Amino acid sequence: MSDENITAEGGDESLHTSVPITGMYKEWFLDYASYVILERAVPAIEDGLKPVQRRILHAMKEMDDGRFNKVANIIGQSMQYHPHGDQSIGDAMVNLGQKDLLIETQGNWGDIRTGDGAAAARYIEARLSKFALDVVFNPQTTEWQLSYDGRKREPTTLPVKFPLLLAQGVEGIAVGLSTKILPHNFIELIEASIEILKGNRSNVLPDFLTGGLADFSEYNEGHRGGKVKVRARIEEEDSKTLLIKEIPYGTTTDSLIESILKANDKGKIKIKKVVDNTAKDVEIQIQLAPGVSPDVTIDALYAFTDCEISISPNACVIIADKPVFLTVNQILEYNTQQTKELLKRELEIRRAELMERLLFSSLEKIFIENRIYRDIEECTTWDAVLVAIDKGLDPYKPDFYREITQDDLVRLTEIKIKRISKFDAFKADELMKRLQEELKEVNYNLKHLTEYSIKYYQNLLDKYGKGRERKTEIRALDTIEATVVAANNAKLYVNRVDGFVGYGLKKDEFICDCSDLDDVIVLRRDGKFMVSKIQEKGFMGKDILYVGVFRKNDDRMTYNLIYLDGGSGRAMIKRFQIGGITRDKEYDLTKGTKGTKVLYLTANPNGEAELVTVYLTQGAKARVKVFDFDFAEIEIKGRGAGGNILTRYPIRKIQLKMEGKSTLGGINIFYDAVVGRLNTDQRGKLIGNFLGDDKILVCYRNGDYELTSFELTNRYEPKDVILIEKFDIKKVISAIYFDGGTKTFFVKRFLIETTTINKRFNFITDHKQSYLKVVSTSSQPQVSVTLTKGKEEEIMEYDLDMLIDVKGWKAIGNKLSTYLVKEITLIHTEKPDAESAEDGEVVEDEVSDSSQELEIGSTIDLTPKKEDDDQLDLF
Repeated sequence: MSDENITAEGGDESLHTSVPITGMYKEWFLDYASYVILERAVPAIEDGLKPVQRRILHAMKEMDDGRFNKVANIIGQSMQYHPHGDQSIGDAMVNLGQKDLLIETQGNWGDIRTGDGAAAARYIEARLSKFALDVVFNPQTTEWQLSYDGRKREPTTLPVKFPLLLAQGVEGIAVGLSTKILPHNFIELIEASIEILKGNRSNVLPDFLTGGLADFSEYNEGHRGGKVKVRARIEEEDSKTLLIKEIPYGTTTDSLIESILKANDKGKIKIKKVVDNTAKDVEIQIQLAPGVSPDVTIDALYAFTDCEISISPNACVIIADKPVFLTVNQILEYNTQQTKELLKRELEIRRAELMERLLFSSLEKIFIENRIYRDIEECTTWDAVLVAIDKGLDPYKPDFYREITQDDLVRLTEIKIKRISKFDAFKADELMKRLQEELKEVNYNLKHLTEYSIKYYQNLLDKYGKGRERKTEIRALDTIEATVVAANNAKLYVNRVDGFVGYGLKKDEFICDCSDLDDVIVLRRDGKFMVSKIQEKGFMGKDILYVGVFRKNDDRMTYNLIYLDGGSGRAMIKRFQIGGITRDKEYDLTKGTKGTKVLYLTANPNGEAELVTVYLTQGAKARVKVFDFDFAEIEIKGRGAGGNILTRYPIRKIQLKMEGKSTLGGINIFYDAVVGRLNTDQRGKLIGNFLGDDKILVCYRNGDYELTSFELTNRYEPKDVILIEKFDIKKVISAIYFDGGTKTFFVKRFLIETTTINKRFNFITDHKQSYLKVVSTSSQPQVSVTLTKGKEEEIMEYDLDMLIDVKGWKAIGNKLSTYLVKEITLIHTEKPDAESAEDGEVVEDEVSDSSQELEIGSTIDLTPKKEDDDQLDLF
């Protein structure tokens, strides 16, 4: 159609017109795209504002008289500059007001935390903040352009002397590109600008008004391709209640609650009730279902709801009428240098003003003191008056910094007689002296512009920095496995004979509770196994011996297997673990010969090795036809190993004789103080080797202690933990704490007498200002104490076991000293038994698994080669 013409049909032929449309769409679309990018969506780097925001601020400046104005009135004023209607202006103004930086608000402006909208424009008021008046406006350094209708002038960009773009953040979608710059902390931006002026490199990180926790390890300085992980701050009020105190940036309490209810409806989490108690501060109360772990629920909230979101920044700005992608640090450097340049221009303008004032003050003094005004009394024409004054100034002209112009002479003629008659030479000299001093200071600042800029930023920090401390906590956040924390919202069934497995086979054999995110493993009588995603009904092969939930990277689950090799007729025995696999792929646990079948199979979650009794057939030639075998006698190998020869004779049956114990030993548990989680990946501090009912002792800064299990889902807030180690009931706890009531340090020693796990017990005074200073389980703990005795300080060393006897955990203890305690430092503590190795040394278990691991979902088969049979028969 682009090659055709549009022709008006009917009527007189003179009315027929042809309009070529070739290329119109391309040209118009490019014009439209450019307009949206430059005038609507993307901010200018100079002031960090979109045109509508800039026009609102300009209109408010024109109206500014120190009092609040109705927003409806401000919108009307802004419409002189912005040609897009009151709705877009009102929305942009509310957005500016909610950022709490440039606009001082009055009335209901909505709440970004709850998503509540602002009241109508006629009900709310606003005025420019003192900060905006200080840093945003200066008509003398502003570049101007005509408004859209040519009636007024408006700023091209505002001369902002502050990294406003990074402080407020911005988001916009244009044609073919978008921008998303996250807000940053006011104080940190100023401090970073000062560092840039000092010649150092800056690295600023976002800060959100909604608070929360954020991981910026992949922020990539705000450039395209970066990512920020943001989490709500969730606290455990008690074993049945969680409190959300801060929400992720970009969410609201309503959207967050909706995502929680949706996850609960889908069975991902199990909660009883959600209550929104948000008022001045955010508080969403989550009441847990009976028997649900708070720690697991917190992880599930992060995994399945908007309690954790991922934000992808994309710093795009307009420079010289073109969109440019930069990092936030590059933007900050640009803004810092721009501020320095604007300060220079302001100083130069002020210097020119001072020199002009000095010039005219000197002219005025000479004109009056030398009575030059009398020389014009006999002049009959205006030109003669100006010539007479000019002639009278001739002796002094060499002292002036520029030539005297006719305008200067005219100004002298405008001096009133009253001013001449009351002229005070002393006051004139004082004024000129002050002007000269200020001029000297301005010249000094121009010569030392960097120091002057640093001083300017420091003044901003001192004047406006109070109350603008960081709200979002910078934290390394762990990755949560959804399958680990998902609530069991399904039941697993199996039809062993027909080979079907799933959660829809409700008439068949029940296996266990599971999640619809789990993987299922099946081991069959023919010696093959397969792992598949759980489904309603899935075929996984006939004659199923074992079916269960498959946990990826589970290095504890061990399978004990005896099978008849169809090729040799031997009974083979093996113990193995299953590492990385590919979903829906069949793997062989035997030699794969025809006639092979499994005689005995068990799955052992903790590497247990049982004792079995083997019965040979009556016709077997073996002398001993019944014998016992302990699986602990053979090593755990890879799933591809052929195994050891159990017997060469035919077997009639195999029976379990005795349950076995784990042959894997305990689990080495580590504590990662960065994320506050336990792990078995050797990250952080080794707490100890754990078995069965072993517990962890945690002491918190508020004076609580707690016994917990060693489940990897446990959470410990790093900033609150002062001691975490393997619990030993025989170890004495030595502690020094500050009592908020008496303002004194106390020392106490006690044994843990409680046995309840996951419940905190406070062992110091309950005053709100009391806190735990030092705690140790060493048998001979020593501390260094700095005491203030009058005007002198003395450092004393104490053996805590010599200061006080072991008493009950509720005892108050004894005063540490009668003198003022300035500092306490723990100088000696014994390592727990599990950490007998040197600091930093990691104790590793030996692994005897010949298999190579492959992530589930991969398509490459890395199944290990089968090992040769052991040459020696076991029986």
